Amino acid sequence: MKVGVISDTHGVLRAEALAALAGCERIIHAGDIGKPQILDQLAAIAVLHVVRGNNDLQAAWAGHLADHQRFDLNGWPTLLVHDMADVPALLETGTRLVITGHSHKPCVEWRGERLYLNPGSAGPRRFKLPVTLALLEVHEHTIEPRLVSLLE
Repeated sequence: MKVGVISDTHGVLRAEALAALAGCERIIHAGDIGKPQILDQLAAIAVLHVVRGNNDLQAAWAGHLADHQRFDLNGWPTLLVHDMADVPALLETGTRLVITGHSHKPCVEWRGERLYLNPGSAGPRRFKLPVTLALLEVHEHTIEPRLVSLLE
């Protein structure tokens, strides 16, 4: 299963991001969306899982979005939450994949059998941080994460 993971678009959905997400069976947005049209564009590509970020909290259109989600990705129990600081209180035994955003810093880190993934920010560049998203190849017993740079 090919899964696209994007975060911190802050109202900007680049053509490079759409091209990278083409062919995904699912797309996950880890918050700070910025505009509801971004969710419409992503949902037109694949099944969408999304949480709101701290910058979405005041937006009326985002009021129905959850602060966190738990779901299964091809046998991988997954926790999706915007801010890594919220993970300890939400983490359940058996969770194998934790997806966060917020920091704008891409990170792929295995801690034992659990993968922690932050796809970085796909929106406006912040400081000197890269503009990225992540792609996952999810199999029953393995998961292969890859960061994708959207700008040179």
